[in-house]
Amino acid sequence: MENSLIQKYNVPGPRYTSYPTVPYWDCIDFDAQSWEQVIKNSFIKNDNKGISLYIHLPFCESMCTFCGCHKRITKNHNMETPYIKALLKEWRLYCNILSEKPIITSIHLGGGTPTFFSSKNLEDLINGILSYAIKPINCDMSFEGHPNNTTREHLQKLFELGFRRVSFGVQDYSLRVQEAIKRIQPFHNVAKATLAAREIGFTSIGHDIIFGLPFQTLDDVIDTIEKTKSLRPDTIAFYSYAHVPWLKGNGQRGFAESDLPQDATKRTLYETGKKLLETNGYFEIGMDHFALPEDPLFKAMEQGLLHRNFMGYSTCDSTIMIGLGVSAISDSWDGFAQNTKNLDDYYQMLEWNKLPIIKGHLLTPEDLIIRKHILNLMCRFQTSWSGNDLYFEELPQVLEELREMKKDGLVNIKTDRLTVTDAGKPFIRNICMAFDLRMAKNQPEKRIFSLTV
Repeated sequence: MENSLIQKYNVPGPRYTSYPTVPYWDCIDFDAQSWEQVIKNSFIKNDNKGISLYIHLPFCESMCTFCGCHKRITKNHNMETPYIKALLKEWRLYCNILSEKPIITSIHLGGGTPTFFSSKNLEDLINGILSYAIKPINCDMSFEGHPNNTTREHLQKLFELGFRRVSFGVQDYSLRVQEAIKRIQPFHNVAKATLAAREIGFTSIGHDIIFGLPFQTLDDVIDTIEKTKSLRPDTIAFYSYAHVPWLKGNGQRGFAESDLPQDATKRTLYETGKKLLETNGYFEIGMDHFALPEDPLFKAMEQGLLHRNFMGYSTCDSTIMIGLGVSAISDSWDGFAQNTKNLDDYYQMLEWNKLPIIKGHLLTPEDLIIRKHILNLMCRFQTSWSGNDLYFEELPQVLEELREMKKDGLVNIKTDRLTVTDAGKPFIRNICMAFDLRMAKNQPEKRIFSLTV
């Protein structure tokens, strides 16, 4: 890839797990009562065809300095039981709002470190959730596993509960890189967890690999992917390190910015890694995600059913996603709501029988149209406005802004559609930004997003 394109388009930008993105939510007219009505109306409109459930388990025993997620660092496992009880209380509050027993089509345990919790506590959590819901046979259940502490007992119990997908955070196998990001994790630990999951019967095992980490070299990326190839995970998330040290509490201060691969060097890491993945039978299914052709995510992409939300890419396109736990975000399709990030406040609000929500956004008709376009681009690398339902007033200006990307060979634009080229896929965030009307109308005065390249 030409260095000039990287320098041209390497600007701060969102990852578009939602639209509008969180910094552009209109929170002024939002409150918990309005959110309860929105989620209730969406559930009725959806005719109980199924909801997704994201459960945030925030505890980690140590701080990894590459991580930008919300977490609570502690070695005190006595915190497990109170948190499980709080999650179940929050879930009961939601079930009281809904008009009937919900059908859960997908469950994802994220973190933090879900496997910080004992297998018994995870069992109590899932059984408690399902006691107030209906779980169909094909419910898609997944969790994020830390290879250093995901035991065979964890895997066996979660499998018995219905989990079939697991993703392990690998990041990089270089000891120098691991020391810099405070994540010492030998290949042996990843191999042990991966092989155990496969032996137990998990049908989709994923590995997360990051490029652009401090002190990371091209040889490091090649070595990591070669080791990964030997374990043959079904999916691989190969994504850019998001350097956002200004965000409170994320711990990204264990190294200097000068220790990070920059611009063209960083992109070479990606291009080389991507080529190796494709050579070994992996297909690009969305931004920074790759899968073997037999994996459900690849099949969903081929069938045009791939979906993206705050849980990442999934095969489940349910329009309602309820987030439980501190910092978790819920999505009714017509609105978003985020829980408090403060654990004490989370407990207190639930003690008062209140949903622990601190902010949210109700989508306007224009928001909904833009959301569909960005979702199309993120999941299918194309979008269309051939029907009146996806045309919007500012479209001519958006297409004018994309003219430069068309000239650079990143997109093809026809009368009623836009398609991202292979050369444009690494710049998908930039392409989506052209549709981001809220950002266009209110450019941030300070940097709030990671770089796009």
